[in-house]
Amino acid sequence: MITLSKKEMLLVSFMLFSMFFGAGNLIFPPYLGQEAGSYVWLSIAGFVISAVGLPILGVIAIAKAGSFYQLASRVHPSFALIFPILIYVSIGPALAIPRAGSLAYEMGMAPFLPAQAADSTWSLFFYTIVFFGIVFWFSLTPSKLIDRFGKILTPALLTMIALIYIKSLFTPLGPTGVPAGKYASNPVVQGFLDGYLTMDALAALVFGIVIANTLRSKGIEDKKQLSANMIKAGLGAGMLLTFIYVILGLLGSSGASLGRPENGGLLLTAIMRQLFGTSGTLILGAIFTVACLCVSIGLVTSCSQYFHGRFKGLSYRGWAVILCVLSMGVANLGLSEILSVSVPILGAIYPIAIVLILLALLERWIPAHSSVYMTTVAVVTVFGVVDLMNLTFFNQSWNDILGVLPFYKEGAGWIMPAIFAGFVGILLDFRNRTNRTGTGTKTSPSK
Repeated sequence: MITLSKKEMLLVSFMLFSMFFGAGNLIFPPYLGQEAGSYVWLSIAGFVISAVGLPILGVIAIAKAGSFYQLASRVHPSFALIFPILIYVSIGPALAIPRAGSLAYEMGMAPFLPAQAADSTWSLFFYTIVFFGIVFWFSLTPSKLIDRFGKILTPALLTMIALIYIKSLFTPLGPTGVPAGKYASNPVVQGFLDGYLTMDALAALVFGIVIANTLRSKGIEDKKQLSANMIKAGLGAGMLLTFIYVILGLLGSSGASLGRPENGGLLLTAIMRQLFGTSGTLILGAIFTVACLCVSIGLVTSCSQYFHGRFKGLSYRGWAVILCVLSMGVANLGLSEILSVSVPILGAIYPIAIVLILLALLERWIPAHSSVYMTTVAVVTVFGVVDLMNLTFFNQSWNDILGVLPFYKEGAGWIMPAIFAGFVGILLDFRNRTNRTGTGTKTSPSK
């Protein structure tokens, strides 16, 4: 039996961390910290539960099920074909990859260009050619990702963030602010909901194939051993994510004197200027660029491996080319256009992913053949479609009706319908067992 060394396990965890940690993960925690103020620890605790807990549970769910396809097959074979493709397209070339390219340009290049050049579509076009060229080059050799992520990109990212925190200890930003809005009344709940909005649980389902293939390249083929090592990698990545989120949250909580920027990106920019002066923009740009590259490389690799496995007619390299070209094209549409189209769709499919993850973790009580998979996924899917139509076509005119559901205003109105559907599935399982038992105990009439 092959066993990974502690160093190899650490490098796999570093790789998974880098694939998770993108620009969005940089922006959310500082903003949360500033809004939470003196309640920052409570809010960060809620944030970590959802922003770290759900993705790591996703990795564990894939490890236990064997693959994303096998997990989705528990609902229905047709669902297992359609839903993974929808996930890979949505979180890949339709949103996350092009968004990373756009954000890398806006934070890593545009601040250093003249105003006219920064706003030029040609500047973005040439930047994305270089950016996705680098992504493509890294993606060509998935077997080397563990070394490139674990030994180069992740240490560089962690070093830069640690540098910021150490500098803040010697150059205090200011006093902790006063909790604002919902952070004052429900800091843990609001932090949890902020973490929920990162949608990293989708990435967990996508990245599972890369982690599994990486471990197989190390000679690990036994399913139980593969599952155990995937879980260890997920826990390791979770510890790193938690560490970084705490640092960024504390930085944000000390930024009360910096005013109230509209988003975490502007807040981070203000913090970096306060700490490092004009060079702060350069350091922040480097951090965003590395983070965006890591996420893009991980997603292109994951999607290419999945589509090559599902559709054998095109090589892995061919899929990588298609994904990089498509992502570059979408990135040049502009960040606002990307978000306006893709975010509502992701919001509709994200609850389905969470339901699948939770059911996989309850396998001891809810077996793979249970009707609960079908009932909960069906109800949550219907709810997602209805909510998507309400947001995109009916200008939220159904809010009064949908608003009666608990947590709807917070973006989690699917929870109660899912619980109800789960109980229906349990009743169907009970009826099916009763029918089988009744049929099996019948005796043939005497002659």
